[in-house]
Amino acid sequence: MTEVYVDHAATTPPRPEVIRAMEPYRLQVYGNPSGQHGVARRAKNALEEAREQISHLLDVAPSTVVFTSGGTESDNLAILGRALSDDGRNGVVVSAVEHEAVLEAAELCRRLGYEVEVVPVDGDGQVDPERVAAVVSQDTAVVSVMAANNETGVVQPVSEIAHAVHEVDSGVTVHCDAVQWAVSRPLPVEGVDLLTICGHKLGGPRGVGVLVVPEGVPLAPTVVGGGQELGRRSGTPDVAAAVGMAAAMTAARDDRDRFASEVGDARKRFEATVLDARPEIEITGRDVDRLVQHSHLSVPGTSNETVVINLDRAGVSASVGSSCQSGAATPSHVLTAMGWPTERSRTALRFTFGWNTTTTAADYAAKTLVGLL
Repeated sequence: MTEVYVDHAATTPPRPEVIRAMEPYRLQVYGNPSGQHGVARRAKNALEEAREQISHLLDVAPSTVVFTSGGTESDNLAILGRALSDDGRNGVVVSAVEHEAVLEAAELCRRLGYEVEVVPVDGDGQVDPERVAAVVSQDTAVVSVMAANNETGVVQPVSEIAHAVHEVDSGVTVHCDAVQWAVSRPLPVEGVDLLTICGHKLGGPRGVGVLVVPEGVPLAPTVVGGGQELGRRSGTPDVAAAVGMAAAMTAARDDRDRFASEVGDARKRFEATVLDARPEIEITGRDVDRLVQHSHLSVPGTSNETVVINLDRAGVSASVGSSCQSGAATPSHVLTAMGWPTERSRTALRFTFGWNTTTTAADYAAKTLVGLL
């Protein structure tokens, strides 16, 4: 049976160059980077070389690159760390369509007694910069708006939002979850302060991420202990994972033009095939800017869970939306925020393509989907 993987927004296979880069650091360079002897120094050198490589890709100082365990921890550190800092600001502003890692961190801030504002979105899931700026106050510590949505692929006007927020109050920190954006769009994201990137969405390893923290941004650590990462995130770093993330970010940059062209073409063919057979299917965000690797559909008269199960049986791995919500009894918070009724939300499917997706695979996924409807 043919097997086609179209759930790359959940995780994507590691690129060959990433595996090669990591291999020496799995067994040979095993030291703790915090040690003083030669074995430890070799690990420390590899860690710092990875940090410098990433800083060069982002055009930031190496000291601003903080390694974490992934996108969730980076988002948590951005929200909680900024709100818990001792600069007198602790208010949090987030959009209604943020990743759960941001929304749950904001909810924890609310339970701690901090002011939290959730900014609504329009029917396409986009955030209005003026609505964000309107809720910023002198108590606001951090504003968090993702670069592109993990379910729909819809791109946000993050740079405009950052500019509008900083016009109101330059002391407010703007955080951006760029986990999906980084797969196919240039980095960094202009105008933002704190930036989240995740390794395993880029063809890198799972269990590693980065939060870019510019000098002067107040940030309390949320993982405490040995004071690693200049006191911003304690714990012994995974050197191999850091090396793999640097390799993945480099590969994604070098492959960006090819990715945009070939993966974009695969998505176009996929959607054209589906719509030709079933014109009543709706493509989410079809008329706004969205990532080339995302195709989010609603199929009237179906149950998305049933369709995904049948696709799996036919050899196609897709999803109903965010992998963090798979199997949840409640509808997607993203689609609810966009005004979708529960009945429509339960007809939504997400097909996401990656660095190794071919047009043949996309065609097979489309024809299989049509055949099941």
